[in-house]
Amino acid sequence: MRMSEGVEWALHCCVALASLGDERPVSTARLAASFALPPAYLNKRLQALTRAGILTSTPGARGGFRLARPPERISLMDVVAAIEGTDDAFRCTEIRRQGSGSEAPDRDFRRPCGISTAMRRAELAWRRELAKQTVADLVAGVPGPSAERTRRWFATERTST
Repeated sequence: MRMSEGVEWALHCCVALASLGDERPVSTARLAASFALPPAYLNKRLQALTRAGILTSTPGARGGFRLARPPERISLMDVVAAIEGTDDAFRCTEIRRQGSGSEAPDRDFRRPCGISTAMRRAELAWRRELAKQTVADLVAGVPGPSAERTRRWFATERTST
């Protein structure tokens, strides 16, 4: 399975917003600059997080984004689903019913095949693991100097406007 870079960007933005620990919104431009990302593309990801209820958006010159709920209530799976969607990674197309299986009776296909079962089990394990981890867990794992650098950078940027 391959996820887009938008997942990484969205998670880093959530961690940065959680690390700031205040209620002031942060603009797309500020978030994009902090990671040297293209603002237009990042804004699309931030809007997806807003639609999913992970972020709130405040319009206007002093507007921007902030977490919509505490970081311990935002799972990594929430963020992945907001960016990538909720469709299953593996889609069984029942190819065993084609070719040599095309004339087999329906009773031969009542149970999912082993491939479909194994893929579903792996995906559920992956989703459960992401659902267990939160943005707060990620924030807790950020080394002190890195967290302080983030807070300083955003504080400096806010006071310069």
